[in-house]
Amino acid sequence: MSVSNLPAVLILEDGTTFRGTAFGKKGTATGEICFNTGMTGYQEVFTDPSYYGQILIMNNVHIGNYGVKAVDVESDSVKVRGVIGRNLEEKYSRFMADNSLQDYFEAQGVVAIDGVDTRALVAHIRTQGAMNCIISSENTDIESLKAELKKVPSMDGLELASTVSTGESYFLGDEKSDIRVAVLDFGIKKNILNCLVERGAYVKVHNAKTSFGELEQFKPHGYFISNGPGDPAPMDYAIKTVKQIIASGKPLFGICLGHQLLALANDIPTFKMHHGHRGLNHPVKNVISGHCEITTQNHGFGVDPASVRANPNIEITHVNLNDESIEGIRMKNKPAFSVQYHPEATPGPHDSRYLFDQFIGMIKN
Repeated sequence: MSVSNLPAVLILEDGTTFRGTAFGKKGTATGEICFNTGMTGYQEVFTDPSYYGQILIMNNVHIGNYGVKAVDVESDSVKVRGVIGRNLEEKYSRFMADNSLQDYFEAQGVVAIDGVDTRALVAHIRTQGAMNCIISSENTDIESLKAELKKVPSMDGLELASTVSTGESYFLGDEKSDIRVAVLDFGIKKNILNCLVERGAYVKVHNAKTSFGELEQFKPHGYFISNGPGDPAPMDYAIKTVKQIIASGKPLFGICLGHQLLALANDIPTFKMHHGHRGLNHPVKNVISGHCEITTQNHGFGVDPASVRANPNIEITHVNLNDESIEGIRMKNKPAFSVQYHPEATPGPHDSRYLFDQFIGMIKN
């Protein structure tokens, strides 16, 4: 339940309006509206940098019922602009929790709205597509909020990855390891790094705009291209670097935004999806092995299927079983591959962790 009876309002770009009550910080938030179908792992979702610039609908009816815990994060702060829920809970029942969701949102400055018919809202987004929205618990005047909403830029064409990238490079793992991986951070999740370190890699995480020459100074055996927010198409600096990594002949593994950048580096265009894929239960088929995986996903852009199939240097490795979108590719003439989904899966199933083993195996071989 909401901690107060303070009214709050949600307005979509198409004029659709929902009313509810305030949760978290009293204030106003704007961004692109999107929804996540996951039943659990809300704290990891809120701290995923790929959600930067977005207002998130949590489909599960109860959010906050197991509180928050300091270690259950994917970055150093909440990255969503705002949260929309049916029942955002102040009370929690997990004895290991450090705090309530309400106190966490207040400390992190997150504006949220409670008591919204999220099923109706998600059905509307699935029909009408992703769009900008505004939520406010400090101003409920519809016309003034609509005027504020018009000022919000579209996610289409918005470069956000450099905003959430690390300011300073840092190291993880055993520096004596014979496997060195250079990571380009466009908004990387902590558990991706954990998955690399657990497999024996010594990792150096670099700022998004680090040049190929500087990356090479680490003398890496392989390169990892991370997930991140925003539109990949305007990221000319990153596409150039990925092309240079490919030309070097060293193994490359990309996830989510990294997948889109590998495609763009091979002249395969990306596009803004109707409403994206976000959740912990998306079925994907590995067309190489024939096996199916339940995957964690968070992306609003995809790679153009026709262009992928027309590229003689690219092989499709994974497809989405819901809409047949391209979920994985690999280069035929270089040791480079990528997936659109999140094999580290926090939260989510571990069906796809083998991809990290595959990457480390490429380096060793």
